[in-house]
Amino acid sequence: MLENELTTFLQKELNKELKEASDREIYYALLAYTKERLRGTPDITGDKKVYYISAEFLIGKLLSNNLINLGIYDEVAGLLEKNGKKLSAIEEIEPEPSLGNGGLGRLAACFLDSIATLGLCGDGIGLNYHMGLFRQVFEDHKQKETPNPWIEPKSWLLDTGIRFQVPFKDFTLTSRLYDIDVAGYENGKNKLHLFDVESVDEGIIGDGISFDKYDIARNLTLFLYPDDSDRAGNLLRVYQQYFMVSSGAQLILKECEDKGYDLRRLHEHVAIQINDTHPSMVIPELIRLLVQKRVDFNEAIEIVQKTCAYTNHTILAEALEKWPLEYLEQVAPQIVPIIKDLNMRMKGRYPDPRVAIIDDQNRVHMANMDIHFGHSVNGVAALHTEILKNSELKPFYDIYPEKFNNKTNGITFRRWLLHCNKELVQWISSYIGEDYKKDANQLTKLLGCLEDGDALEKLLDVKHTKKVQLAEYLKETQGLEIDPDSIFDIQVKRLHEYKRQQMNALYAIYKYLEIKAGRKPAAPITMIFGAKAAPAYSIAKDIIHMILCLQELTSKDPDVAPYLKVIMVENYNVTMAEHLIPACDISEQISLASKEASGTGNMKFMLNGAVTLGTEDGANVEIHELVGDENIFIFGESSEKVIEHYAKSSYRAADYYIEDEQIRTLVNFIISPEMMKIGDPYHLLQIHAELIYKDWFMTLLDLKEYIAVKDRALEAYADRKAWSKKMLVNIAKAGYFSSDRTIDDYNKDIWHLR
Repeated sequence: MLENELTTFLQKELNKELKEASDREIYYALLAYTKERLRGTPDITGDKKVYYISAEFLIGKLLSNNLINLGIYDEVAGLLEKNGKKLSAIEEIEPEPSLGNGGLGRLAACFLDSIATLGLCGDGIGLNYHMGLFRQVFEDHKQKETPNPWIEPKSWLLDTGIRFQVPFKDFTLTSRLYDIDVAGYENGKNKLHLFDVESVDEGIIGDGISFDKYDIARNLTLFLYPDDSDRAGNLLRVYQQYFMVSSGAQLILKECEDKGYDLRRLHEHVAIQINDTHPSMVIPELIRLLVQKRVDFNEAIEIVQKTCAYTNHTILAEALEKWPLEYLEQVAPQIVPIIKDLNMRMKGRYPDPRVAIIDDQNRVHMANMDIHFGHSVNGVAALHTEILKNSELKPFYDIYPEKFNNKTNGITFRRWLLHCNKELVQWISSYIGEDYKKDANQLTKLLGCLEDGDALEKLLDVKHTKKVQLAEYLKETQGLEIDPDSIFDIQVKRLHEYKRQQMNALYAIYKYLEIKAGRKPAAPITMIFGAKAAPAYSIAKDIIHMILCLQELTSKDPDVAPYLKVIMVENYNVTMAEHLIPACDISEQISLASKEASGTGNMKFMLNGAVTLGTEDGANVEIHELVGDENIFIFGESSEKVIEHYAKSSYRAADYYIEDEQIRTLVNFIISPEMMKIGDPYHLLQIHAELIYKDWFMTLLDLKEYIAVKDRALEAYADRKAWSKKMLVNIAKAGYFSSDRTIDDYNKDIWHLR
């Protein structure tokens, strides 16, 4: 039935036989067909709806995800195969939407998937960035940023025809609403609402990603996170954030009024989840709009407080936004009196300056406003939430203990298992059936295979297949050659010093020197990095430069190349992750304890049978508890000791450098003749000095234990049967990290959707 319907549709769309069409023609025909199927999928409705507002939605390519959730993936793949076509090849044609950067945006995308899968009424609200963050290219062993356009004449975007006027200080812009359908797994659909500015002009982009930051009408939705190293860049971010929340708040009130709801009972029909601090201005903006609609000011504050909830994703000071009041006066002066009023109310009750919304430097603390004037504050892993309560946000916890709660992050198994690792899906289903596709906790049944030698052997075969596929993919797409019989040690995530890619690079130096000294590893090692550095984050870009220099060094040294390969994939994104994660043997989760709020890459790797090498940080703590000591490799200082180091200023990197010969040797190799011959002396000297004289995220504190534990992990890999058991336990215990579970927790404790 479906095959006939699909064949008829495609041939009509293509105006030719399927077997005669190009992959690109078939992609656009499948896009049209899938959008048609989505149009016929019922909208999820309810008396109360959650609006998930986020600056990022890293949704990845959508064709296969939609086919899986619509329950027709296998039929479509089968029909194409009958006609000599491969769905995997057609998937490559689709451009990846550039709507996010890292874990924050990927989490938001997983959450939308799970909200729809659970049949909950909930939409996302964000911006329609035309060029995303940027496309990363490597030139002269350095990152170069270029535009990353993704919007084509035929895309998943649906123009709703809905427009809103967004007032700024000196002008008003028209926001235009585009929707992307979000299908639940074998369920109805919700929406991702993306606002664009009608006057945006891609033609103003100059060299790389440079553009006129002052021309707001033409630049507002061009790029995600424009360079904020100057005042103009900071102001543009404020313009973007206000544009997003004003458009979103107007949409929320419009939908409520269209349904005939009393806005004075808004909280009974609407839950707003503020994803990190970027959407925080929704609080004063919603108050302003309610007052415009004749709601009393005090009542509007109370309504908004009952409606809004805040998710904290970080304890890093730079990520908790603090905008100078003058910036808000320059962009949206209409909300400044409201923010001042909210601040005075709180100062009257709580004179502690640490909880003020506006500080003594006239900066507006967005997180403080969210906590005071929302009804819920959640962290995203058990450890993270405890640090918020006991340290970083303790003054607020002392005031509002009832508001604080934990919601450990999760991932959608549809994309990170069903889509990207069909071989593992087949293996799992052959042993425990298919109920785990809707109830991830069913994966624990795999523990019954722990002593089944045949099952373990087949699991190793699945991993090897994915490694071969990755090797083929990297050779085809990036010209990189790797050995699928080597150990794949992978660290892929945003480039930030707290994630400590620099420590992993120092391990590569250690292993290089070991091999040069004749101490060769039992099995060859392929160290794979993938990361983008923010354009203005110079040290992060220096770390990329160091890794790319090591890539050339290891590949061109005949003594080392057979045993150690260091590579950095270009333009790491969701699509690349879908190839890397299923092939991984050792998952690098090595952030400084207390700094990674949760992490979600650690969950994706675990689900696909990688073994974690990590610190007791973020959700690593919960992974450790689930899999046990023998199925994870843990190292590093505890979060308590790290927090104490910061409090007492007791960590000095130079002491480690001076007092430990091995550390000194590894750090000095960064500026060795071998490296200087390959790289840029300025950038290598910069990272060398940074590690000795600053090292804010304590690389040298954990370096020697990291080396020892990583060596132990590499040695453990040699016992293939024992390693396969570690893989199996990790897969079996990954069910807890389903975003379906996370969203169910949000709904039970915060949203209360009916």
